[in-house]
Amino acid sequence: MKAFRYAVVAVAFLATTSCKDYLTENPESFISEDQYYKTQADAINAVNGVYFFLNSGGSSIQTPYNTLFNTGMNMAGDDEDPGPGATNADVRSLAVLAHSSTNLRIYELWQQHYAAIKKANVVLEKVPAISFDNTLKNRLLGETKFLRALYYFNLVRLYGDVPLVTEYQKFVTAAEYAVARTPSTQVYAQIEKDLTEAAAVLPATYSSPDVGRATQGAARALLAKVYLTKASFPLSIASHYQDAVKKAEEVLSSADGGTGTYGYNLFSNYADVFLPASKNGVEHIFSAQFKSNAQGQGNNENPRSILSAVPGLNGNYAHMVRYYTNGKDNFFSIYKLFKPTDKRRDVTFVRYFVSPTNGRKYALPITNSVVANDSTPFFHKWWDPNSTSVTSESAANVPILRYAELLLIHAEAENEANGPTTKAYKSLNRVRNRAGLANLTAGLSKDQFRDSLYLDRRLEVVFEYQRWFDLIRQKDASGKSTFVSNLQKVGKNNAAEKHRLYPIPQSEIDNNALLTQNPGY
Repeated sequence: MKAFRYAVVAVAFLATTSCKDYLTENPESFISEDQYYKTQADAINAVNGVYFFLNSGGSSIQTPYNTLFNTGMNMAGDDEDPGPGATNADVRSLAVLAHSSTNLRIYELWQQHYAAIKKANVVLEKVPAISFDNTLKNRLLGETKFLRALYYFNLVRLYGDVPLVTEYQKFVTAAEYAVARTPSTQVYAQIEKDLTEAAAVLPATYSSPDVGRATQGAARALLAKVYLTKASFPLSIASHYQDAVKKAEEVLSSADGGTGTYGYNLFSNYADVFLPASKNGVEHIFSAQFKSNAQGQGNNENPRSILSAVPGLNGNYAHMVRYYTNGKDNFFSIYKLFKPTDKRRDVTFVRYFVSPTNGRKYALPITNSVVANDSTPFFHKWWDPNSTSVTSESAANVPILRYAELLLIHAEAENEANGPTTKAYKSLNRVRNRAGLANLTAGLSKDQFRDSLYLDRRLEVVFEYQRWFDLIRQKDASGKSTFVSNLQKVGKNNAAEKHRLYPIPQSEIDNNALLTQNPGY
């Protein structure tokens, strides 16, 4: 595990107040701001604090890549539902699309992203004036720009037009902190600028203890994803499909038709993507880093997928698959979209748990008149086989960008720009073949290829905090959004176009007179 990730506990804190509060310096700090930003160590610690908001955790904190994207986003989609252990009313209202502007999880997503951006802005203002090695300084500033771009990328996809703050705000009155919403196209322009500048200074790789930090390949790969997103709904700037192809090929290896020299590749075994023993490996472009049972720095998603009351396991079964009716099967789910031969299925899910106390198997049978011996599938990607005795947290990293997704980005963008070319087929088939599936049928139309790719993308990255973002941007053969129809397909009949964006948190509107609300809320 990487030292930089865990050192931040001593220097970073998680803001829990409104926008105007966390943009204000804390007058009770032990060290004044002018005293702090003086040394190379201060600069490194400050940048570590920006990483902190990716994955900090514990008994009372959720951060985006440590359960909050599940409780505050995935539950709204078509793959997951709150299980018996998810008792929070805000989570359950989100799952049935009954959320409002006062929903706590929607507020926390906003607040934590802006708290991280505030810290990034401090770094970008203060660190340039510190005297130390320029190569290291430029790298740290590049890491910060990459992270700020990632945080804004999440915000603009979730809320649409959002306040774009790129300077450290240190004002006297609350009114001075009021910032109006910035058009999403301008937010995206800043994201592109940050990623381009980051790619120019970030290294291709790191040595220990810095493995896991943002790299040049990560900046370019994220930029490819940004271009694909801009080309899709709701902006639909089609010219960016070709930009996504070009940028992806700067990262793809020569064997996959790219010019990248970063050494990325697919693991031959899909399970290695998620096993702690192979973290930060050949497929991982950028991940949220976790360490099990070390000052609360583990992946807290692990117990939420484990069946409760299994002797020796700490599980509360808060996150479960969403069941819906498909034909005569009233217990259809994402699990049944996998072919039995798909190697991803039995890595993504388990059908039972083995008690480390008594060795017995524990499962949840389903009385299904259509499927004999049916039983509940449990999400399993963050299981840590080396910590079965303490399952309250896991050492499994959460991939934010990985090579398989880059191949899918390349295939999708190439198909949209140029049709189902040999290049598009090659990238998609690489992902399918690793899953044990045959090459995609040759000679498909552009629309048929798109549908096949959407399905493989869904199965490849399920439970990795991607599905909601895909739902809001994907389309059908007529070019219309599939957002509402996909949600209604799984029984969310109240789904409407307004749900494509989250409401601006009411507490932020109350504190910022310049903010306006999204339509329908």
